[in-house]
Amino acid sequence: MEPARREGSGGPRADAVLVSRTCEIPDVSYRAFLASEQAPRLHWAAPDGLEVVGSGAAVTLTARGENRFETLREDAETVFREIDRSEPTETRPRFLGGLAFNENHDPQPPWTGFPAAAFVLPEIQLTRADGTTWLTVREYSTDATPEAVAARLDSIRAELETLPSMCPSGGPPGVERTSVTPTKAEWTEQVEGAIARIRDGDLRKVVLATALSVDLADAVVVPEVLERLRRTYPNCYRFLVQPTDAAAFFGPPPERLVEMSGTEVRTEALAGSVPRGETPEADAELAQSMLESEKLQHEQRLVVDAIMAQLTPLGEVEEGEQGVRKLTNIQHLETPITATLSGDEHVLTIVEALHPTPAVGGLPPDRAWEVIRETETFERGWYAAPVGWFDAAGDGEFAVGIRSGVVGGRQATLFAGNGIVADSDPDEEWEEVKHKYRPILDELER
Repeated sequence: MEPARREGSGGPRADAVLVSRTCEIPDVSYRAFLASEQAPRLHWAAPDGLEVVGSGAAVTLTARGENRFETLREDAETVFREIDRSEPTETRPRFLGGLAFNENHDPQPPWTGFPAAAFVLPEIQLTRADGTTWLTVREYSTDATPEAVAARLDSIRAELETLPSMCPSGGPPGVERTSVTPTKAEWTEQVEGAIARIRDGDLRKVVLATALSVDLADAVVVPEVLERLRRTYPNCYRFLVQPTDAAAFFGPPPERLVEMSGTEVRTEALAGSVPRGETPEADAELAQSMLESEKLQHEQRLVVDAIMAQLTPLGEVEEGEQGVRKLTNIQHLETPITATLSGDEHVLTIVEALHPTPAVGGLPPDRAWEVIRETETFERGWYAAPVGWFDAAGDGEFAVGIRSGVVGGRQATLFAGNGIVADSDPDEEWEEVKHKYRPILDELER
């Protein structure tokens, strides 16, 4: 593999200072804010209520190659070396962004503008937590001054007063046609090939993905789609990463990769799924069938054991009680996992240890990744990779970028995958994977 390297401009400088100022403001429409601001545009919303929306870049970190996590940590340390801030804890500087599934990802369409790793410290940011909204303005340079940043804060606050606190949501853009890669016949061949490798003994599980190309009747307005997803999937994460106007990556992923505060780490195993039932009784029967399914329990056990093995070298790990995670159109087996770290770590270290989880890659990880590269006929890009934030203390939270899509103009590409194990059936896997497009596809269709 090629070594990590920094990309682009506007990155860390040893002689620069980060100046940040914040004020509380009345609530404002995040959709109206994003529509009025320049790229990059970012949005992060967690089920616990924290919501951050940013535009512009005070500083950007980018990297690629096998050492990209280390590069990001080192560059962030440089940025955070000298900070002049006066603001509540909720609005502390956070780098927002994510990584590609492949460390050597090449940003070709539809992934224009998406390097192998990119995190942005927003120049202008709205933060909502505990019923309060704050506006933050930042400057990162050698001559940044508190007075200049405070003056810009006042100016932007005045501009925001013209934006509505509520903004009517426009309608979906409409879907004209779709095409899936691979085809059903190709998928069957891929799954049968994976099963043969598993039975040969050098592979235990592999997650194979599909890509749905969507031609839209009108250009998609991503903030409006995110607002509709807020209502439809209130218990999921929601994210937007839009480096340029050319393309935006977004979705409502259900799965937390990691949440870290100090030495406490929370994660979860989410593997195995069935649809929701049309009645409470049918829904309960489907959930019970998942709990009793030898195949799905085996798939879930593989994920739990792998995550615990990945975290054990870092501290004391504990497995929680398995349950069922119910979403609007699908339900999953879920096992919470916690860890108490034995030393000081950065959340990116935990992300590096966990990515890719067996829920999106397979087992053994290296062999599964080889099979994915040999089998899949499209570029995953940032699909199924970590998206989230981290701060100066090394704390942060990341989701797994599934139930997601990349859009630009009147084109969208949606992604979905399924875990293949020894007793998988290609037809059943095909039917299951189609449900995973629905979160975004439903919001695009008229």
